[in-house]
Amino acid sequence: MTAHEDPAAFAPELILLAGAVVALLTGSFVHQRQQWAAQLVAAIALAGSLVAGATAGASGQTLYAGSYAIDAATFAARLIVPAAALLVLGLSAGRVRGSARESEFAVLVLLASLGTILLAGSTDLLLLAVAYLLASIPLYALAGWARDPAGAEGALKTYLFGVLLGIVMFLGIAVLFGLAGSTSYADLAQRLPGAPPAALALGAVAVFAGLLFKAGAVPVHFWVPDAVQGATTGAGAFLTTVPKIGALLALYRFVLVLPDDAINWRLLLALLAAASMTLGNLAAFRQDDPARLLAYSTISQVGYLLMVVVVADPVAGSAPLAALILYLAAYAAANLGAFAVIAARPGLSTLTDYRGLARQSPALAGVLVVSLLALVGTPPTGVFTGKLTVFAATWDGGWAWLVVVAAVNTVASLYYYLRWIAPAFARPDPSAGSTGGAVAEGSTPVAWPARCVIAAAVTTGCLALLIGIVADGVLDIGSAAIKW
Repeated sequence: MTAHEDPAAFAPELILLAGAVVALLTGSFVHQRQQWAAQLVAAIALAGSLVAGATAGASGQTLYAGSYAIDAATFAARLIVPAAALLVLGLSAGRVRGSARESEFAVLVLLASLGTILLAGSTDLLLLAVAYLLASIPLYALAGWARDPAGAEGALKTYLFGVLLGIVMFLGIAVLFGLAGSTSYADLAQRLPGAPPAALALGAVAVFAGLLFKAGAVPVHFWVPDAVQGATTGAGAFLTTVPKIGALLALYRFVLVLPDDAINWRLLLALLAAASMTLGNLAAFRQDDPARLLAYSTISQVGYLLMVVVVADPVAGSAPLAALILYLAAYAAANLGAFAVIAARPGLSTLTDYRGLARQSPALAGVLVVSLLALVGTPPTGVFTGKLTVFAATWDGGWAWLVVVAAVNTVASLYYYLRWIAPAFARPDPSAGSTGGAVAEGSTPVAWPARCVIAAAVTTGCLALLIGIVADGVLDIGSAAIKW
């Protein structure tokens, strides 16, 4: 066995794959009332993958003929993705418990998480294509998991966009292969500088299209609001959090092989970053549905994250990558925290319905405040440190105008987050009646699923603060250079 074929180095991914198979078989052979066993299998697999990823570290080696790298980006994905997926299982407990498709939800989460990690670690365009499919196909099913009209509409839009942009991405891969004669990132970095600029631009933009779809960025963002609003709360939380991690790390890795002197890809991504944060914010101003507000919020967040990709440079050090990893980790915690509050209060369909939440459930109100202010970038949360490092890296990279646009959008975003926070601390309206107990999403509250949702909400709120406190340690994760 050669070094690049060592299965032990691939342990975190293999654990997720094995967990998906076992969860599927478990759900197929146990009674519907015991489908929770598949959820338990999924949770164990995610925890096992997280431990294995933390143990493996960022060795810098490449596996399987250089097609997969175990470096800082992959290490970060191995930590953030399983942790986020575990929280999704927790905040989904009340909704999926007792459903005939309870095991399916667990399997889909595992497979999508596996595809996301593969996206982050791919150093070959062919593996990138496979990872894209594995990370996308389960999402279509998750979006329509509830099998209701709204979910079906969201799933259909996600599927149509995903298939179309997947084909465009594969076209780009074919063009780049034709130019370089190889799909390996190492070969692309050496051979693309001499390629015809028009063909190189076509290939690069086509690959961008697929990865930007996964991230939910402008101009391929139209599926996000309908998919999140139509999906269950847990599926919406997953859709707006986990795919971004793999997509942005994959995009960061891919742009490092593109020559600056042939095509101005940095300006293109800078314009898309500015458009994403601006259009996402403008659309969020008028939203009254919490899930839809978070859907547009996540589009704006992609704009801030893309700023780091704009200044990615293989010879400029690892500061941009470290900033991206910190921001992704902090954003995941804050975004999941906001969705956990929605899951804990399933009967509240508008922002004004949260009136009096602070008196009825101080813990949930606290999580809501921390999560939403974290998304703005308020100290001492992790997103504040993440934005600060992102802005600093972008400014040092010579894109001052983009930092100014991002700063203005950050201030503007405070408005629609406060529209959600303010009612929570207002006096309850006696004429409105009870807004419902702090129970998990579903028509029939169940004791332990309800506790799982509350625990997930509190955990995410604490993580949003903790990541800000231990930001230096998170930045150290991204201190190693990306390999291929």
